[in-house]
Amino acid sequence: VAALISLSFGGAIGLMFLMLGCALPQYNQYWPLFVLFFYILSPIPYCIARRLVDDTDATSNACKELAIFLTTGIVVSAFGLPIVFARAALIYWGACALVLTGNTVIFATILGFFLVFGSNDDFSWQQW
Repeated sequence: VAALISLSFGGAIGLMFLMLGCALPQYNQYWPLFVLFFYILSPIPYCIARRLVDDTDATSNACKELAIFLTTGIVVSAFGLPIVFARAALIYWGACALVLTGNTVIFATILGFFLVFGSNDDFSWQQW
């Protein structure tokens, strides 16, 4: 229960940084909210590969490695989008820094979720 509470707290802090980067009066641009799509898309390839791959094989699996590669591309894109917006002068650099901080916290929370609930024991994320 403590892990679930700490993960929800981390998600709330990350979303707070994202909202601060959008809604503070000196920034007042909501372009960084497009990063939410990356938050939703990032765990999908790994979840699909985990369902399809049997973990009994000790060698590396191409499906799982492709899923990790796609997840890495999604995460890098989530960090690159605010920087591109700031370079194109759509958002301010301060807003970019807040969004990048929020990205770090959110993706650490997603990683923590998979580390805590990723094992195949009685209480697993696969049962959700």
